This record gives sequence, structure tokens and C-alpha cells, in this order.
Amino acid sequence: MFNAVIDAPFGRIGIRSDDRFVHEIVYLPGTTPLCAPDNALAQRAAAQIVAYFERADTVFDLPLSLAGTAFQRRVWDGICRIASGTVWTYGQLAASIGAVPRAVGQACGSNPAPLVVPCHRVVAANGLGGFAHHAGKGFFRDVKCWLLRHEGIRVPQQGELYA
Repeated sequence: MFNAVIDAPFGRIGIRSDDRFVHEIVYLPGTTPLCAPDNALAQRAAAQIVAYFERADTVFDLPLSLAGTAFQRRVWDGICRIASGTVWTYGQLAASIGAVPRAVGQACGSNPAPLVVPCHRVVAANGLGGFAHHAGKGFFRDVKCWLLRHEGIRVPQQGELYA
């Protein structure tokens, strides 16, 4: 059950929140039924997400309560330092927090609040990398590509290196 489901250029977005915190943001297929926000924070989150779709440099200021390990939260904090229109590789992010790329990739995939914690800005050294624990073609790859293009980032072809 979501507190809001809103339209997105690539499908829908579900928001789970209470009166104090956003707990989860989920990418959903376009067939998911819309749901008007049922609390003030869900309304605020929906408005900020819509603003991001209009302007990629929108800054989110939502109170988050994200379930995750201390390591995952360290990775997510690192992700939040990546500016709109910029990508880092898993290796760059790992080096910035004193970790290894594979563990960073796993934490990225477990991010419960994409967009607000912009894990789409983390890519593999040899291309796009995975997204939300999904590799290869499909809905989640399409979402990642859309978000990167929205921020003015050229999406590489399969196997092409990010320069």
C-alpha cells in the first residue's frame, strides 16, 4: 500500500510515508493505479518529485527514515553528494567512502528512496551498470537511462566506457 502513486515520464512512482518521514520511493509500471497523496508528507514528496521532472536540478529536502545497515546508509550518504548532471562509477564512490565497488553496488541496489538518494548517478566503469538489483534490458534500465538523459548525461551503448 502506497500513500501516493503519481505519474512519471517512464511509468509511475509510489511513495510510502507517514506524518514525519518518507520511508520508500518505488518505481512502478505505468499500469499501476494512481493514488492521491493521503498525508501532508506524501503530498510534499509528490510535489518535489514532479518539480524534479520539470527541472533536473531540483533539490529534495524531504525527511527520510530509510531502513538499512550502517554501511548502506554510508553509501546512500555518499550518493547524495553526487551533483545532478554528474555520474560517478561504483569504484569512485567506493574510494570516497573507503569501501569496495561490489559492496557499493549492492547498497545502491538496495536504496529505498531513489530520486531523493539519486543512485541512478552511479554507473559501472564499463557502462551503465545495474539499477535496483536489475541488470541488462528492461523497465529498470529504461528508468535509469531516462533519469540520466533528463540530467543531461549521455548514456553509453552496451559495453562502452564512461569517459
